[in-house]
Amino acid sequence: MLNLNILSVTLPLTNPVLIFSVILFIILFAPLVLHRFKIPDIVGLIIAGALIGPYGLHIMDRDSSIVLFGTVGLLYIMFVAGLEIDMADFKKNSKRSLIFGLYTFFIPMILGTFAGVYLLDFSYPTSILLASMFASHTLVTYPIVSKYGITKNRAVNVTIGGTVVTCLLALLVLAVIVGMSTGELTQGFWIRLGVSTLVFAFIVLLGFPFVGRWYFKRYDDRVGQFIFVLGLVFFASFLAEAAGLEAIIGAFLAGLALNRLIPNTSALMNRIEFVGNALFIPFFLIGVGMLVNFHVFLYDLTTIWVAVIMCVVATVSKFIPAWLAQKNFRFTASERTLIFGLSNAQAAATLAAVLVGYNVILGTTPEGEPIRLLNESVLNGTI
Repeated sequence: MLNLNILSVTLPLTNPVLIFSVILFIILFAPLVLHRFKIPDIVGLIIAGALIGPYGLHIMDRDSSIVLFGTVGLLYIMFVAGLEIDMADFKKNSKRSLIFGLYTFFIPMILGTFAGVYLLDFSYPTSILLASMFASHTLVTYPIVSKYGITKNRAVNVTIGGTVVTCLLALLVLAVIVGMSTGELTQGFWIRLGVSTLVFAFIVLLGFPFVGRWYFKRYDDRVGQFIFVLGLVFFASFLAEAAGLEAIIGAFLAGLALNRLIPNTSALMNRIEFVGNALFIPFFLIGVGMLVNFHVFLYDLTTIWVAVIMCVVATVSKFIPAWLAQKNFRFTASERTLIFGLSNAQAAATLAAVLVGYNVILGTTPEGEPIRLLNESVLNGTI
């Protein structure tokens, strides 16, 4: 007999099979529906995540499975970005990448600190940490670039290189500000950070190519090669976190390390792109959408003000570096727009910074409420 109780459905969904099925249908149909309104796939998936998430229709929670697949998707984006870089062009544009990386770090830091102190009335440590969130960016829009086949464009290479520079500097600011606030900023802190970063970079950039060549020469099993590459990516991400950096740096460096071993036209590259575009990256985008809290715009004016300031400052402070890069490197207006479109998205390091800052307790109020380095308005405004 059929047990009808099995068919009973309550919201939010708790059945893992049903949750996975719903996510897959969203990945399939959301782009098809929103294409009619000229909305790109990426934006469509984020909107879909917001609608089904805990702050929308609450069809499902942003539980550990969504977080897990979303983390995998984010690391996948950074890994593929490193893997698809033309290393010859990357080396040729390394100076430009460094210059753009410094532009897109220092300009948001200056404007963000000013906005935090004079517009939001924050302390200097809080304002500097807020500015570091503007300085970092995530290549959320990279799949669009890949889809249109323009990953070899010089502007893309410059932006990807600049992403590594600004994210490293922004994460360093995060570590310093948190260390200052908790009293851990000592000489030993700098020694540990420097040594661990060098060890991490040595293992990934020199060890991974050696191990990769050894494996690919001896084993040609397609599934085995794919699992081997994934294992290296997530091990590199773990090593980055162990070194005090963000996991996305490890994933990107893993892509650079394996770049020459996995040609863009190879069957392995096709499998890597297929799995990422079909599953992991859409999961990440839907998970980001689930963070959007519509309700705060109805009852918290402070959050609205913080969100408006953050959106304006983040957008302006990312457009100026793109404009300077165009003028300095004699890029076209389309290449300037491409740089801006790639560097304006905030996700990984920004979310990491706001969550770390929110969890740093500086003291308590007379009523016993915690005084945080970044308050709840900043947390909601960021999301």
